[in-house]
Amino acid sequence: MSNRRISITRHLQSLVGERHPDSAPESLTKAAQYLTAQFSKYGWTTTHQAFRAWSKVYRNILAVKHPAGRGVKDKQAPLLIGAHYDTVVASPGADDNASALVVLLEVANRLKRATVTRPVWLVAFCLEEHGLLGSQAFVARLKKTGQTPVGTMILECVGYASHEAGSQRTPPGVPIPVPTVGNFLGIIGNEASRNLVAAIERGARRVSPQLPTVALSVPSRGETLPDVRRSDHAAFWDEGYSAVMLTDTANFRNPHYHQPTDTIDTLDLDFLEGVIEIVMACIEDLAGLSSR
Repeated sequence: MSNRRISITRHLQSLVGERHPDSAPESLTKAAQYLTAQFSKYGWTTTHQAFRAWSKVYRNILAVKHPAGRGVKDKQAPLLIGAHYDTVVASPGADDNASALVVLLEVANRLKRATVTRPVWLVAFCLEEHGLLGSQAFVARLKKTGQTPVGTMILECVGYASHEAGSQRTPPGVPIPVPTVGNFLGIIGNEASRNLVAAIERGARRVSPQLPTVALSVPSRGETLPDVRRSDHAAFWDEGYSAVMLTDTANFRNPHYHQPTDTIDTLDLDFLEGVIEIVMACIEDLAGLSSR
């Protein structure tokens, strides 16, 4: 087993488990602590952004890598990559959404000795499964501070794939052909994020040609296609920010979605590694990545 695969497996083992604010609040807190510790270990400036819901305090986790010679007061537009860390009740959440958290952690690790020409933000959102409350709070703070990311990539279920015929279903109303084999990565954007969609497609072709992609750009905020709004990117769309969701299409492919069977052994780690490569390629293109 390669060192990279060992690292991915270790992160999954540390994160997978029910992470729900009511039924498993201790595990939700432990996941936040693990993410914070790992981001800090990899040398990223890591903070919590608190918000209130149901008279309680919850936290988004923000890890930042600054360009050389620039610090926290720098207002250069960042590249933002995010994923949620909560689950639904009774699901260990391996694909939804520990798979995406692993991408954030592997990106943080691989960038620890690299330089960037613009800030890169890695954000773990809380309470996505409760109406996108964490990302809505995060976007509200963005609006208040006047910061506009150059682009936002939201990772939502990126670890499940199937090479069997008929394993993929098409979400209702999707106006493009969708393969019937569930081994592709979906890239979902809107009119404001067409350039970001194109950049992700270019990166995928360059670094992970064995992983097919299917891109869809929807009008406005995706109101006519509710299934394309089912993650934290929608909070960014609603405020006019450029944002894209990367996804394995969740329940349209994965029979374990939101089930007790969403476990590590159901994941396709080759697929997950391909997603990591694609995200790294986008960072290189959009944030000027170079090795020290």
